[in-house]
Amino acid sequence: MNILKRTVAKEFGTFFCSPVAFIFLGSFLAINLFIFFWVETFFARNIDEIRPLFEWMPILLIFLCAATTMRMWSEEHRSGTLEFLLTSPATPFTLVAGKFFACLSLLTIALVLTLPLPITVSFLGQMDWGPVLGGYLATLFLAGAYIAIGLFVSIHSENQIISLITTVVICWLFYLIGSDALIGFFGNRSSEILQLLGSGSRFESITRGVVDFRDLYYYLSITAVFLCLNLYGLEKIRWASNPTSSIHRRLRLCCALIIANLIVANFWLAPITNFRSDITSRKIYSLSDGTRSYLQQLKEPLLIRGYFSPQTHPLLAPLVPRLRDLLKEYAIAGKGKVRVEFVNPIENPEMEREAGQKYGIRPVPFQTSSKYQASVTNSYFDILITYGDQFETLGFRDLIEIKAKDEQDFDVDLRNPEYDITKSIKKVLYSYQGGGDIFTTLSQPVKFIGYFSADKRLPKELAAFKKEIMVLVDDLAKKSDGKLDATIMDPEENGGELADKLESQYGFRPMSASLFDQNTFWFYMTLTSNDQVVEIPLPESFDKESLQRSFMSGLKRFDRGFTKTIAFNTPPSPPPMPQYAMRQPSGPQFNALREILSREHIITEEDLKSGQVAPEADLLLVVAPENLDEKQLFGIDQFLMQGGTVIIATSSFNASFTNKITLAEQSSGLDKWLAHNGVTIGKTMVLDPKNSTFPVPVERDVGGFTVRETHMVNYPYFVDIRPDQMNDNSPIVTGLNQVTMNWPSPITVDEKKNRNRKVTPLLNSSDRSWLSGSNEVQPDFKRYDELGFPVEGQQASHLLGVAIEGSFTSYFAGKPSPLNTATAGGDDGPPPKDGDSNNVQSPEKELIVRQVDKSPGSSRIVIYGSNCFLNDTTLGINSSAMQTGYLEPMQLIANTIDWALEDQGLLDIRGRSHFARPLVPMTRDMQLFWEYLNYALAILGLVLVWIVKTVVKKKSGARQLELLQQLEGRM
Repeated sequence: MNILKRTVAKEFGTFFCSPVAFIFLGSFLAINLFIFFWVETFFARNIDEIRPLFEWMPILLIFLCAATTMRMWSEEHRSGTLEFLLTSPATPFTLVAGKFFACLSLLTIALVLTLPLPITVSFLGQMDWGPVLGGYLATLFLAGAYIAIGLFVSIHSENQIISLITTVVICWLFYLIGSDALIGFFGNRSSEILQLLGSGSRFESITRGVVDFRDLYYYLSITAVFLCLNLYGLEKIRWASNPTSSIHRRLRLCCALIIANLIVANFWLAPITNFRSDITSRKIYSLSDGTRSYLQQLKEPLLIRGYFSPQTHPLLAPLVPRLRDLLKEYAIAGKGKVRVEFVNPIENPEMEREAGQKYGIRPVPFQTSSKYQASVTNSYFDILITYGDQFETLGFRDLIEIKAKDEQDFDVDLRNPEYDITKSIKKVLYSYQGGGDIFTTLSQPVKFIGYFSADKRLPKELAAFKKEIMVLVDDLAKKSDGKLDATIMDPEENGGELADKLESQYGFRPMSASLFDQNTFWFYMTLTSNDQVVEIPLPESFDKESLQRSFMSGLKRFDRGFTKTIAFNTPPSPPPMPQYAMRQPSGPQFNALREILSREHIITEEDLKSGQVAPEADLLLVVAPENLDEKQLFGIDQFLMQGGTVIIATSSFNASFTNKITLAEQSSGLDKWLAHNGVTIGKTMVLDPKNSTFPVPVERDVGGFTVRETHMVNYPYFVDIRPDQMNDNSPIVTGLNQVTMNWPSPITVDEKKNRNRKVTPLLNSSDRSWLSGSNEVQPDFKRYDELGFPVEGQQASHLLGVAIEGSFTSYFAGKPSPLNTATAGGDDGPPPKDGDSNNVQSPEKELIVRQVDKSPGSSRIVIYGSNCFLNDTTLGINSSAMQTGYLEPMQLIANTIDWALEDQGLLDIRGRSHFARPLVPMTRDMQLFWEYLNYALAILGLVLVWIVKTVVKKKSGARQLELLQQLEGRM
């Protein structure tokens, strides 16, 4: 060991005897910083991670390691010192190990000098240090492999340039084997094998934060193989003038056996998946406890089948192995109850036909282009989850998320596959009731209505398909035990009166067989139960299996089973615009929120005008309420009194989006009711210097001509809330890394009125935020510098989200009920319809008796202080600013619903999206500060290395001088 230490010190010191070491370190830092800030555009990317630093590392290390090792043995050859080394007391193993560890030490110093980069990034967001540690670990192991290759090449060449080029070629081949450029020519299975052999593909797995022993061993095996070859090469040089002997043959055989075992062990370890560690902070690549709890509830076998084509889009191909590994973990966690299969439908026509007819899985055409031509590839990228007769499918759109770098370059990653798969497992698990007969679990009768034109007006295919529909409906009606009724209507009868109603109520419009066909017809299908209406879309192919699948999917929307019902109240939607109109409706739309929630819950639209909430509702969600009257308020109040949960998103202002953005005061009608329950929504808005960006039109004067431009600016009205401003003790904010509250108002909770209730603050603005009563939304950067708005009053943190649990008293206690005025044909609305459970003919006799003045302790009110943060337009603005789908507000509401309904199985994994960790908002000056700070720290690091080198050199010189003086004294 003493000789080894001296050898490492000697070789390491050789780097610093010339500018070689500083050229290496300086180049390494300069290239990494250039890639990070310029090539990968860290600030524009807007994710608090340093993966861009490691994405280029496998390629960068090829050239750096080749440049470091090219002279290690070649210089010994050229200068004639190799023979001296081979006759020294140091063994060949010591010489090889000394040079190896000297090169690795130099690279370690280079990596240490990059540490200021992740440290500074950690100040700009909630960075996960797991992938950072994994990245550095992978870099060291990969560098070790490349250095071993470089030493092996150098021992066989006296020319440093030849050593450099040969090392680069060999290392590049190892990288190319598993690269996207090569695996695109092969199928999935072949691609996975190539990725197991590629140095770059193994590297990517570790940098994600998954340390797999198989990946580490792969690099160790390459290192050991080439070090063994290096050692053998030294021995051959020692034997050069000697005849071959049995010792030589035994050593050759020993090296061959060692190398063979090192290589074979990779294949032996390949199927073993237990030796891996997820070092991410939230274990995002490991199955959560919530997933395991659902798998433990399985009573029957669950099948998860992946449909993956050999040829797919090049951005999707690297995701297939990760999905395979994840699905295998489901099989392991299922303990025999989960079967996982992987199918290539193109090679199996029977499976492809079943996938299309039974499950609606069809290939998706992906447009791809290469150096020579553009082409369209039809491929499968789907997952099927089936349990009993229930099934769910996930396509590539359900599994991936996209972040735009620029107009032509995108990052594609798996969005949150565990959440999507587990959610589907939960759905099929809870839907499998009554031996597969869905009608046994329907709580209310369902009515099928077919809006069909007469046969003579329909195309021949649809006329025949109409008969198939009636046969299926009649068959299901006989099996439904009276729970399914069918009606056929022609919208064009009676002068088209029904057609006008369908167009205004549902947005249905006449169809045509082709773009230029003047003959129109009607062909729509709906299922109705109480106030819930579900449209049955036309299947892609007019066959019996596709029809039955579409019909049963619609029926499942009414199957309460374990699925909860959310009563959803939003402002009245504007009337549908004509098909030819260019302008979109100006009113707020909440379709994205509605679509997200409907994946797990039954959503019923609730206008509350009857003074009641639908009796089947498990929770009431009120978003952006506007001028609620007394009866609507009474419906909310009584739902709370009955022990329900009311979630409200409201503020004192609302933004409208027409030709320009305007902000106006909005009365929700809830002010007195909220004040009665100890909550006040301020008549101001919260502005915060810690905010999100917003595309704002800016006018610029050019020689008297006004140019109107759109700039991305930090916008104080978009309050950016991070985990340090969230209550981490509440499961409602579990998994959320960031939420933007748009144009929010402050919430004040009366402690006296709520002293016997549990009050949980959820969201707060920063302590530098302030309040403003102005409705001016256009920033003025000339007058107010970088903020664009004046800072008014005292700066302090303001409450923007709160949950209150406990017993409440009714706002209407001791007051006449608003429903006393609900007489038939009165001013409060049209007369009740027959059979409508939400309308009562005799309110004086029934409704007054049912009025509840005090709620049980299970009642909850959750309030978020914004009208706008959930509407489609605002979500679109935020998505545009972040260049990826922005789902955090909807995840917040989904978490709130799960918490209120005590269904928290998916809370821990809902917010694991890869692109859901944006940087803290920064001005341009702040971005420049952090960028140039890293440049300065890199230079400072090089200066410190030079200082240490100088001090060590002086001490070494002094020590040598002292030894010489001692020798002279003895002589």
